[in-house]
Amino acid sequence: MIQNTVSGATRTQAQRTAATRAKLLDAAVESLVEQGYSGISTQGIAKHAGVSRGAQLHHFPTKESLVVAAVEHLVDKRLREILESRPDPEYGFEALFDAFTGPLFDAALELWVAARTDPALHAAMIPLERKVSDALRTGCLEIMGDRVSPDIIDLGIELARGFAVSALMRTPESDREFRDRLLPVWKALVSK
Repeated sequence: MIQNTVSGATRTQAQRTAATRAKLLDAAVESLVEQGYSGISTQGIAKHAGVSRGAQLHHFPTKESLVVAAVEHLVDKRLREILESRPDPEYGFEALFDAFTGPLFDAALELWVAARTDPALHAAMIPLERKVSDALRTGCLEIMGDRVSPDIIDLGIELARGFAVSALMRTPESDREFRDRLLPVWKALVSK
């Protein structure tokens, strides 16, 4: 083990590696949200993370691998947060719609749009999208149990995603009003 002279604590190589990766992943998400996919570079992300270009290349040799890993990291974190908050099963669809807000959704949306015309990013996004959908489905099933069918959950995921995209063209206030009006209609339709 090597002594870390900055904090005085002893850290293993695995801990240093995990810390470097976490810095890069957090910086990548922040950069995606602030600058969009076309505005970021791996050099800029490394600088923002405070790590060397060599360290960035060691962990993530391509822009695609870095940004996809960053969104995957955020998905895992966000799912844990949602499940740990133990939402009321009666509000499972609200929790699902909430999953499509904030930095995770903004970063993912940047990648979806960029992947439409970038074959390498598109290929890298397919396993991530599968993981995101599986995580959302698992989370919903854990929250709502057998209240709704897996097909209704899948349809709910697609509805929530589309709703979140269209929300980009509304003010926060009008989005809240729209959601407050339509979410009960959706819940009534699927609970019949």
